Amino acid sequence: MDHHINLKSNGFIRKELIVELINIMDYWSQNMVDELNGGFYGRIDGRNILQKDAEKGVVLNSRILWTFSAAFNLFKDPKYKKIAERAYLYIIEHFLDKQFGGVYWMLDVKGTPLVTKKQIYAQAFAIYGLSEYYKINEDPSVLSKAVNLFDLIEKHAFDPIENGYFEAFSCEWSPLKDVRLSEKDLNAQKTMNTHLHILEAYTNLYSVWKDENLKGRLRNLIDVLIEYFVSPSNHFNLFFDETWRSLSNDFSYGHDIEGSWLLVEAAEAIEDKNVIKKIKPIAVEMVDASLEGMDNDGGLMNEGNSKGIIDTDKHWWPQAEALVGLINAWQMTNNKFYLDQVFKTWIFIKDSLIDREHGEWFWKVSKEGVISFEEDKAGPWKCPYHNGRAMMECLKRLGY
Repeated sequence: MDHHINLKSNGFIRKELIVELINIMDYWSQNMVDELNGGFYGRIDGRNILQKDAEKGVVLNSRILWTFSAAFNLFKDPKYKKIAERAYLYIIEHFLDKQFGGVYWMLDVKGTPLVTKKQIYAQAFAIYGLSEYYKINEDPSVLSKAVNLFDLIEKHAFDPIENGYFEAFSCEWSPLKDVRLSEKDLNAQKTMNTHLHILEAYTNLYSVWKDENLKGRLRNLIDVLIEYFVSPSNHFNLFFDETWRSLSNDFSYGHDIEGSWLLVEAAEAIEDKNVIKKIKPIAVEMVDASLEGMDNDGGLMNEGNSKGIIDTDKHWWPQAEALVGLINAWQMTNNKFYLDQVFKTWIFIKDSLIDREHGEWFWKVSKEGVISFEEDKAGPWKCPYHNGRAMMECLKRLGY
């Protein structure tokens, strides 16, 4: 069913999304290119002050690669392709481990490896970026690098006994005692976040490489996410040990709504009607569960548990994912409630999160609307991917 027509009549939102996407891309292309040391700067702080000597993270660089490749695909603006190429060359020259394979976690400002662990989340984002770049530069060596990372994940991280994927390894792919993705995370062997982003990466890789083994791994990942990670309350369980014993009762509203549409995208990618039929109602239930964290102003709060909301802050990225998840829910159900909520969340983003002075989005605002200047404007975890992708996904779904 084509729902483009109804939304197209709301031409103002389409126009606003285009303008905001261009603003996001301009912010990154104008402020983050490191002409002195190569690649991109590692950080701009919450007061918009560039930290020229900041470390350079692989997640940020992979997400720049993905976002600018995808934006070039949409707009065909050559300056986006140039930035994507810069990101690609920097990743393969500096982040790619020529000896043991995989990508390093963190480099110093000069591009020397600083933290050499192999976080599976990071390998997934490198695949995601490389697959997208391959769509605009069909050099076989681009694809082979993505496929090589896929092979490494399957060789080292897949658990053939209990299923699922382990979290992290040393530079040489040996086990680690501390596998945490960030200081906010539990030291858990299997996490929702890593599984969700392997799913996302494999989906994108499959769009350019129709390999039967990859298709099977993607189907298995969908099953793992549904069987272990989606709880009876339709929220994602976040952390497990290696035998699938849950280690936390908290949930993340942003991941719930992001996961809802990424699961549908993965099911549609493998073109399995039974899987699609199974996933769609689950995805809608996940959106409904995430809306327990939706405030009256259209802002999605951060975290909760069975007793209620435990973190009322509204971070930038759940708002971006809410736009896509809500439009996706509307497309699946034709229920106008979800579409109305898209507009509410977009108004919240415009009124509360977009930095009208400097560009880009603030990291978070409190429930009372107070902006936080303590977290990055750009950095290892603050990238153009969530908000840039949301603009692009919404535009595609609005018939751009």
